[in-house]
Amino acid sequence: MTSDTGASYAAAGVDIEAGDRAVELMKEWVRKADRPEVLGGLGGFAGLFDASALKRYQRPLLASATDGVGTKVDIARRMGVYDTIGHDLVAMVMDDVVVCGAEPLFMTDYICVGKVHPERVAAIVKGIAEGCVLAGCALVGGETAEHPGLLGPDDFDVAGAGTGVVEADRLLGADRVRTGDAVIAMAASGLHANGYSLVRHVLLERAGMRLEQRVEEFGRTLGEELLEPTKIYSADCLALTRTAEVHAFSHITGGGLAANLARVVPDGLHAAVDRSTWTPGAVFDLVGKAGQVEQLELEKTLNMGVGMIAVVPAGSVGVALTTLADRGVGAWVAGEITERGDHTTGAALTGAHPA
Repeated sequence: MTSDTGASYAAAGVDIEAGDRAVELMKEWVRKADRPEVLGGLGGFAGLFDASALKRYQRPLLASATDGVGTKVDIARRMGVYDTIGHDLVAMVMDDVVVCGAEPLFMTDYICVGKVHPERVAAIVKGIAEGCVLAGCALVGGETAEHPGLLGPDDFDVAGAGTGVVEADRLLGADRVRTGDAVIAMAASGLHANGYSLVRHVLLERAGMRLEQRVEEFGRTLGEELLEPTKIYSADCLALTRTAEVHAFSHITGGGLAANLARVVPDGLHAAVDRSTWTPGAVFDLVGKAGQVEQLELEKTLNMGVGMIAVVPAGSVGVALTTLADRGVGAWVAGEITERGDHTTGAALTGAHPA
């Protein structure tokens, strides 16, 4: 049966006016995530960045990364809280960029929704803009796409891409790492934005916990704990490179501490990390016990309380820890770089966490 009236975009589920309203609401926040090199404003087909600012570099290398926040968006949707997930997005992207020593320059975002709710979209962008301010980069553009029929009216996802710059002779990585270097761990703010498929399965499905349920070990509700924004380390890492000699950084995301640290350990060397140097937060213990998840499975899925690693020469440990402490970043020596033995891998955790 056909309708007597002609088809329209609105009838198909796409509300252009709602999209325009969302753009108006987000403009205030985008303006705050700015840098002097950014040209133009919101609404252009492309974000513009004045590359002549890079002339001060002898050999500028551009570093680029892209990421999302995974199924953590489901927690935000269920909680009806949309202004923190953007912090997670910036952290996932720009903390990858800074690993090579690059200064974050600019970022773009992509928000996909089943139905445009202008205030929700604006809240997501608010979080992204706030995250960009913390990372020191500009938010130069983005896209909001409405996908009726593919996503439910309240469903959404976010992704982003970022670019940074580093002087070629200051590029950090595995080629700088040496035997005797110290492995400095920087504390995570929580689960960050990895492993939520496991966390949701264990806590919400298997254990039947409710997001509004207060958990005494957290001092707040389960939902509030799970929505804790990812720590953005970009500015802290750059500050560290200015005060101490740094050989490498490793952003601890999907795959866990050992797998991500191994990515910056050269062939022939081994990173030994001692579990006894820190106690993971209560949320990691809860996931392990509620799901009867084996320790190795937890460690290859979650960050276990360490969000970023710095590999520094032994002589730089003191100033590195002081720099991070002055910036309010919890940090400690968690291990060292050694020669690789016959049965060792690129990186491994040893010992046991304190009871």
